[in-house]
Amino acid sequence: MSAAVRILGIDPGLRRMGWGVIRAEGTRLGAVAHGVVAPPADAPMAVRLDYIFQAVTDLVAEHAPDEAAIEEAFMAANASSALKLGHARAAALLAPARAGLPVAEYAARLVKKSVVGTGGAEKDQVAAMVGVLLPGTKARADAADALAVAICHAHHRRSARIGSAA
Repeated sequence: MSAAVRILGIDPGLRRMGWGVIRAEGTRLGAVAHGVVAPPADAPMAVRLDYIFQAVTDLVAEHAPDEAAIEEAFMAANASSALKLGHARAAALLAPARAGLPVAEYAARLVKKSVVGTGGAEKDQVAAMVGVLLPGTKARADAADALAVAICHAHHRRSARIGSAA
């Protein structure tokens, strides 16, 4: 049997960033923790990005993941929104990278397909399947999406292009 690996999954966002930590041992998965980071909405951009970076730094210290995975940015109709999401992704990516963790990136469609079976799944379908795959987990919305990213990584980690700060 494979050694257990802890995976931090991140669903990036400037207003709400979902996070989830799972334990993967072979094909067996288990939830460790999950939640949402919500920077102060009225704070300047730099403060919000620092808040995200510090929160992920704290999560890495608290949960000691072996690897991290984050959802890729999608092309939004609004260029300003896409740019802001890119900033939030960068802040969230830096913390595990600075800790020396390998960080994989996955397209939203692959995350949904890995968890639900279709790349066009809705948020409530993703949350429902996360509950099935990680029994006892009651994560919703952003936290469920982050756990889905971690599950996707558990399924694809051997073939993933993983970047590492090390």
